[in-house]
Amino acid sequence: MIISYTSTFAKHYRKLLPRIKNQAKKREKIFRKNPMDPRLKTHALTGKLKGYFAFSITLRYRILFIFEPDGSVTFIGVGTHTIYR
Repeated sequence: MIISYTSTFAKHYRKLLPRIKNQAKKREKIFRKNPMDPRLKTHALTGKLKGYFAFSITLRYRILFIFEPDGSVTFIGVGTHTIYR
């Protein structure tokens, strides 16, 4: 699976605590194999973020992403629920 990262995602990722970054790497490996793996709790968003999806890194942290028409994925944001604003 091809995953690209926005500059916003990269900026917020750099600010994460090392333990959260480590967990995010593990979750991305699972995501690459199966984006809908139940361990990720992948879900479609609604409202102004309709068309976007998110999956859990931990109970508190999420990765916001979109499925591109060409089959690739773009990671848009990472963080707590504030990424939905």
